[in-house]
Amino acid sequence: MPPRHPIRILAATLVLAVGLSSLGHATESTLLNVSYDVSRELYKDIHPTFVAHWKAKTGESLTINQSHGGSSKQAMSVAAGLEADVITMNQSPDIDILVERGGLVAADWRKRLPHDASPYTTTSVFLVRKGNPKQIRDWSDLARPGLAVIVPNPKTSGNGRFTYLAAWGYALQRVGAGGTAADAAAREFVSKLLANVPVLDGGGRGATTTFTQRGVGDVLVTFENEAVLIGKEVGEGKFDIVYPSVSIDAPAPVAVVDKVVEKRGTRKQAQAYLEFLFTPEGQEIIARHYFRPRDPAVLKKYAARFPAIRTFSVDGLLGGWKAVQQAHFADGGIYDQIIVRK
Repeated sequence: MPPRHPIRILAATLVLAVGLSSLGHATESTLLNVSYDVSRELYKDIHPTFVAHWKAKTGESLTINQSHGGSSKQAMSVAAGLEADVITMNQSPDIDILVERGGLVAADWRKRLPHDASPYTTTSVFLVRKGNPKQIRDWSDLARPGLAVIVPNPKTSGNGRFTYLAAWGYALQRVGAGGTAADAAAREFVSKLLANVPVLDGGGRGATTTFTQRGVGDVLVTFENEAVLIGKEVGEGKFDIVYPSVSIDAPAPVAVVDKVVEKRGTRKQAQAYLEFLFTPEGQEIIARHYFRPRDPAVLKKYAARFPAIRTFSVDGLLGGWKAVQQAHFADGGIYDQIIVRK
């Protein structure tokens, strides 16, 4: 028998090692969820539950990473090359921009999941200092002279954009008529409100820090879930939540970033991850974080957490997101005009 060649033995060993290594990695995947500012605690809670569910179903180990910031800034980061497998935003324009820019997301993304691909909704409320010393009750109070109102920047934050639109819609409804007169009244009202804003943070969490830790402002306008979180975890006994007479319905849409999952081979994991948000188990976690779930049974179970509030939608009252984007938030639009005058 000829002697074994040591180089051949080494080569065979290396091939075997590479094969085993590849086999091991075949049962591991990672996902990146790029999301908006105030959803970080929600997804931090969802991830271990879904990872365990996916492991039990497929045997595959899964790691889910999170990235959070102002909604529009996050969307632009994905458009600029941040490889998100899924994007979970608080307004549909921040997903539509990824349809328009290089087809990163499919044009029919709303139809791929229930409820226009929005697993939950929320609304804008007021957080005030304990005892409500400035007696802030409704949107009209936010335009009073001398009041300091904290909101995030509508140009970079969905939270801020919903605040702006909630105030605009409130003014339209208060006038009770359509046309140019109502628009002029809404513009005047929102201008007065924004004149009371001392600083525009880039995202909802930054605005929360300004109000709660820096002590700036008389009222923070933010999403309901964020207001509750502050009351429970940041400043127990220091703040009160005020529900205005009317506010805006703020659904939080989600989508698979198609070009990324095709490149990374993670489509089935990404799709399953988003589908999990609509399951009773996912909806339970959503409700526990004070987002309003879509599942009627879960919403009923947690009804005590969600006071009744009259809401309007962007589509129903304001002509839809496309019209709103063009009129209010495009460069040189109404918002920019108001801020320049401020």
